[in-house]
Amino acid sequence: MRTAVKPLSEAVKGAACVVLALVAACRADPRGTPPTTTPADFVAPVNVDTTGLPGPVQPVFYRHDVHAGQYKMDCRYCHYAAEVSLHPGMPTMRTCMGCHSIVAGDNPEVQKFRDADLSDPNQSVKWVRVHVLPQFVHFPHMRHVKGAGITCQTCHGPVQEMPRVYQYSSLRMGWCLDCHKKNKVTLDCTACHY
Repeated sequence: MRTAVKPLSEAVKGAACVVLALVAACRADPRGTPPTTTPADFVAPVNVDTTGLPGPVQPVFYRHDVHAGQYKMDCRYCHYAAEVSLHPGMPTMRTCMGCHSIVAGDNPEVQKFRDADLSDPNQSVKWVRVHVLPQFVHFPHMRHVKGAGITCQTCHGPVQEMPRVYQYSSLRMGWCLDCHKKNKVTLDCTACHY
């Protein structure tokens, strides 16, 4: 009986990989792949020592290097509002469990979702903010992502290579102004301070 279980689990994994590939293809960025040094055949390390990783510790160790790097998932699959809202949108448990109900169920981090109160599958994980701007600064994601066609990596760095996301760019006013000058867009203070 054990031998029949293994081929079934391999088939489920295979189906899950096909689903991920289809999701990535449906959400493919029409602007193309952002320039990166990540090899096309990148495989994230299985084990990562989290002790020395930069960035805040999250309630769930979500590996961007696995999802965005190895599986080439588009950032907008999880950050669903980046093209239409000031904020990028953060994934709910339903977003994560959409795939993880059939794949990687034995992963301890996925188990955290399974153990959570699923009475409200739309509830959000209490993610720790990584990119913090002063309250008087507004960064409308939709203007940059959809309006200007800027890739996520432009500001957030090579997230597809990060086991734990950290603030890659300074996000200081001079850094933003340099980008605005380089791209010949507004330098009006009210564009970001309103």
